[in-house]
Amino acid sequence: MNRFARFGILMISVLIVGWVGIGHVLGRSANDKAYKSLVVYGEVLQKIQQDYVDEPNMHLVEAGSLHGLLESLDSESSYFTPREYAEYKQKLANSTTGETGLNLSKRFGYIIVTSVIPDSSADKAGIRSGDIFESVAGFTTREMSVGQAKNLLAGQPGTGVKVGVIRRGKTQPESVDLSREKLPASKLQVQRIDNETIAIRFPTLDAGRADEVRGKLQEFSKQGVTKVILDLRECGRGSIPEALAIARLFVPTGNLTSLRGQTVPEQVFAADATKVIWKGPVSILMDGTTTGPAEILAASIANTKRGDLVGDRTFGLAAEQKLITLDDGSAIILTVANYYNADGKAILEEGVAPTEVVRNAAAADDGDDGADDTPSTSTPQKEPPLGPRPLSSEDPVLRKALDLLKNPVAVKKAA
Repeated sequence: MNRFARFGILMISVLIVGWVGIGHVLGRSANDKAYKSLVVYGEVLQKIQQDYVDEPNMHLVEAGSLHGLLESLDSESSYFTPREYAEYKQKLANSTTGETGLNLSKRFGYIIVTSVIPDSSADKAGIRSGDIFESVAGFTTREMSVGQAKNLLAGQPGTGVKVGVIRRGKTQPESVDLSREKLPASKLQVQRIDNETIAIRFPTLDAGRADEVRGKLQEFSKQGVTKVILDLRECGRGSIPEALAIARLFVPTGNLTSLRGQTVPEQVFAADATKVIWKGPVSILMDGTTTGPAEILAASIANTKRGDLVGDRTFGLAAEQKLITLDDGSAIILTVANYYNADGKAILEEGVAPTEVVRNAAAADDGDDGADDTPSTSTPQKEPPLGPRPLSSEDPVLRKALDLLKNPVAVKKAA
């Protein structure tokens, strides 16, 4: 490191200490902890620059510390360097930017697939929920944020990106080539289970989905259908307003969920009796691949006791993030508010618990004889089960939901 860089690091540290001192002089005692942290940060930078075994690249050191700072908060908060943020903005502004169809989070310090969009390039390449990405585009994901991973996976349609995939039960990564593409709008999958029951499967909760659901409910109601199953497994995208709009099609009274944060005043989202289109029984199918807006829909049904939630605990990703730009051209994505279950616990931390626990068949085959179908739901399931799965009579989650819809009192007494 040349003497100008050394001088720069020294001056930054001096400025930090000076700013802290001025802050105290001005009476900023409320931020005492923040000022003390800045002193420590400046001191650490000095020690690294002066005493590290080799001459460090201080730009990388500072960027790494900021990445770690944001990642220590939760899986969805991210830091972008000026270069990363410029690339992020460019891709976001380009309406033709392609992607691979993956929904992601963090697990074991690495990027994990929470769900896969049907018929996407990732789906066609055999990527499944629960797969861990050891690398993306040649970069290890060990210290990579979810935002960085999404940024690397997005790009010009027709171009490729290589990922190192660790499959469930494996220890060595497998190299997989994914193709970026512009994904078409996904459609609801509606299946007639029997004369009285339909199952609606949601690949996403994108804008317009509530109107689509309303139309399907009206159509099948005229055909004698009296019971509805909403399959939210493998659903990890969409908008929370759309999730709330769908919930209001079913829920006549009560509070669906609430939102609050340190700087975000509490908002309570209530049901609206004038929006209800379906008054018959309804059940939700869900598991660890149910994330984000789909968790809000599930929580709304649970919080108002409108229907049963069948399956396993959701992953726990429903929260509000804010993009904040910084003076040097960098940016952070920061979680600023959480959505809450009726028991007051944040969905981001706890997920949404089922009212009727049913082990996923694939997970049960993965080292379990399936004899105990009541796993603990005291902690969030942060590793999604294998998926996707077809709706069939062999689906234990679907079978349980059908039993509850046909004879809810008898089934619950037997349990």
